[in-house]
Amino acid sequence: MTDRCIRLQAARMALCGAMAAAAAIASAAEEIPLEIAAPAGEQLVLRAHAEGVQIYACTVTGGVAQWTLKGPEAELRDAKGAVVVHHSAGPTWKHQDGSEITGKAVAHADAPDRHSIPWLLLGVVGHGGTGTLAHVTHVQRIRTHDGQAPPAAQCDATKQGSETKVPYSADYLFYAPRG
Repeated sequence: MTDRCIRLQAARMALCGAMAAAAAIASAAEEIPLEIAAPAGEQLVLRAHAEGVQIYACTVTGGVAQWTLKGPEAELRDAKGAVVVHHSAGPTWKHQDGSEITGKAVAHADAPDRHSIPWLLLGVVGHGGTGTLAHVTHVQRIRTHDGQAPPAAQCDATKQGSETKVPYSADYLFYAPRG
């Protein structure tokens, strides 16, 4: 092989690598439905994978029994597998550095897997402490797996007040204004 052929082959490989990386980024961006997209002008500051439970309580209102979400209990891990955030009812997220946020759902999209809890965009309504989450304004919950309430038939007047914990996993993306 001549030097020219080697350089041409290397350029082709670099171009293919760049195209594959761009496709992966575009694919990830396309995966998030528009209705839960982070607002323009925000940047990703933390991405973490959650594993935990969704806690439901059996409630009876007006003679109708149903499972009502009490809240999550989950640990969020970074790309290295270290626990960085605890997620609980509120919903709240408390980072290991002491910063904390509380959110409120502002938009949702059905999960691709119909047996999983919806994907969400949450707006931050409260901050505490300083650190990683101090300037976060939005949180996305995506790539959910499981976590839906049990069938309504498993909740009746005899079980009123009982709780059940349903395992789930999801990815959480935390956004703050650029700059």
